[in-house]
Amino acid sequence: MSKEELLNLERLMNYIAYQYLKKVSWEDVSKTEWSHVVDEFNTIIGKQQRFRKLAAPPSLFGDNYFYEHLVIRKLKAAKNNTAIAALSSPNFSKLNVIAVALGFSSYIDFINNSSEVYPFHELKIGIPLSAVNHKLLDHLVGYWYCYNRNLPFKSGKKAAERIWRSSLEIYKSGDEYLVERTGRDNHMYYGKITSYANYIFIIMNSTTFIRQRHFIGRLKDMEDNIKRSGYAINELNFVSTCVSFNEEPIALYEIFHRVAKVKDFDKTSIDLAFDSPLLPKHILVHLKDSEQNRIMQH
Repeated sequence: MSKEELLNLERLMNYIAYQYLKKVSWEDVSKTEWSHVVDEFNTIIGKQQRFRKLAAPPSLFGDNYFYEHLVIRKLKAAKNNTAIAALSSPNFSKLNVIAVALGFSSYIDFINNSSEVYPFHELKIGIPLSAVNHKLLDHLVGYWYCYNRNLPFKSGKKAAERIWRSSLEIYKSGDEYLVERTGRDNHMYYGKITSYANYIFIIMNSTTFIRQRHFIGRLKDMEDNIKRSGYAINELNFVSTCVSFNEEPIALYEIFHRVAKVKDFDKTSIDLAFDSPLLPKHILVHLKDSEQNRIMQH
């Protein structure tokens, strides 16, 4: 097995871990979770076989193929300082089947065209105020829409004020809580979230702009409320700071509004006019206060 083969295999396994389990690395995936992934792949392979109307039975993976053959015998062996040259190359035809199940035309197509997972490890968010409030963070896991004030959409002489409604997901990966958010023109942000007492902190970056953003918010009376049965956090309010394109610091007032029905969640950003029926009325009240919502000096 060559070094390049090993790197490509690790890239594939990280990709699978992220796509199926929201785990950043293959090392974060347990044996049981790899069995779950095998079941998912076998289901996809069966569907592809029926779609192509092939008579031959599909070539399915054994329950422990990913964990025993790829993780234990390849990736973990290399990590434990086994000489790469002593490792046999993985079965290329099986790697092709995996890549096709992921939506690529072949394993080579995956190597050439798959995007790397977000470099979450580059984001540092350590604020040692007290113990991390895991109970609150677990409560925040889920889908949200985000509203912030933006410049008017220029269409003719009279441009109505508009805002962007971005989709955002908070999820747990290992011991960390991660954030993904859409932006304009298929732009994506990725970040980390933590909480101390009733304060929430988010650090976020993007793959397109070198423009790091920070969010800080506080939940009033959270300590008592979160102990109540049925209590739900449906709205978060943040002051979001970033550096603008002209390198001036900007602070935006942002609202995260929890998605009521997950099946209706739209994983894209939508440009909304202030009179749009898709904009909740109580959020409109917040956003109309432009002096409060956009602070150029801080």
